[in-house]
Amino acid sequence: MRAAILTVSTSRVANPAADESGPALAQFARELGAEIAATDLVPDDRELIATTLRRFCDGEACDLVLTTGGTGFAPRDVTPEATAEVVERPTPGLDEAMREVSRRASPHGLLSRGASGITGRTLIVNFPGSPKACAECFDAVAAALPHGVELLTERPTEHP
Repeated sequence: MRAAILTVSTSRVANPAADESGPALAQFARELGAEIAATDLVPDDRELIATTLRRFCDGEACDLVLTTGGTGFAPRDVTPEATAEVVERPTPGLDEAMREVSRRASPHGLLSRGASGITGRTLIVNFPGSPKACAECFDAVAAALPHGVELLTERPTEHP
């Protein structure tokens, strides 16, 4: 499984060393058996986010793209909208699972607007920007991701 990690944060672009969530997502993906094919760090810019997602899906031929950041209520938080521009088929079950975990962890978890979906043969999943919330949400969907990618890429699967 080829994976890409995209950190969306204007402040992290100014100080890349401060990005904790992107490297954490990469480690989580590796623990699922993914090869990290690409990583990037972009500002909160809808067009640039969408362009980077398309590059990961098409140019890098990634099976899985994980984003972190830009999923809240602030006017600059446009990752879900950029993702919607790229996604052909939404995957609401992943979003619901992550929001439920976020809601239980904090009342502010209800403010998460992360989205996920499929474009071509690539699964894109938005995670919050906080390393703690990123880990909680990843735990909520991790077991489903490899099987989802297998189905999406028409690899042989085993049903539990």
